[in-house]
Amino acid sequence: MPAAAPDSARAGVFEALGDPVRRRLLELLVPGEQPAGALVTALQARVPITQPAVSQHLRVLREAGLVQVRAEGTRRLYAVDDAGTAAAQAWLARFEDTFAQPLDALATELVRGRRERRRAAPDPAGDAKDAATG
Repeated sequence: MPAAAPDSARAGVFEALGDPVRRRLLELLVPGEQPAGALVTALQARVPITQPAVSQHLRVLREAGLVQVRAEGTRRLYAVDDAGTAAAQAWLARFEDTFAQPLDALATELVRGRRERRRAAPDPAGDAKDAATG
């Protein structure tokens, strides 16, 4: 059963990221630690959302391991949890080769197509030379 824990933890990360409000919260935290009130204000400038709703979204992100919180007096300061985002990046990195090979093949075909078009195009300098001698 312990082997399933990392997969379920990753599932929680991607479930948390499935919500656009939570993704926006993470974006707001990228520059650095922010108080909850500033996050609420920033979100309210874009979408109609209540402070309790923002708190719920922050709780989901915290439980997924994507953000961490620390108390400073009565304020709660939130920051991106690098360990949680690193785990998500590591999981996604497994798919890089899956995408890289088709993209490399596409790049090769694009170069080949350009080369063939250049070869098939009439040479304007050669046409002018033929007209002058003909």
